[in-house]
Amino acid sequence: MDAKAWSQFEARAEIMKALAHPSRLFIVDELSRGERCVCELQEMIGADVSTVSKHLSVLRKARLLVSEKRGLQVFYRLRVPCVMGFFSCLETLIRSAAEEQLELVR
Repeated sequence: MDAKAWSQFEARAEIMKALAHPSRLFIVDELSRGERCVCELQEMIGADVSTVSKHLSVLRKARLLVSEKRGLQVFYRLRVPCVMGFFSCLETLIRSAAEEQLELVR
């Protein structure tokens, strides 16, 4: 494998690592409906502001989110909404695996 291909796989792995937490998946899902400030996400998740900020930082570092400061608030949105297509693919995989398990007990 050449260096360019390896770099592409590394970039994909970094994004997948950033998504590998239920709170971060929730944040991405919520941001697919529109931008949110930290305070809104904090209330929805039910965690303290520093925890939610850390999750947002991980997602921003992976270039999944962009942020914009307005006064004292920071608003976040998805960089590209196509990440939700990946979520649809995951749901199909989950359903398929569940159906296979059901077939084993029938």
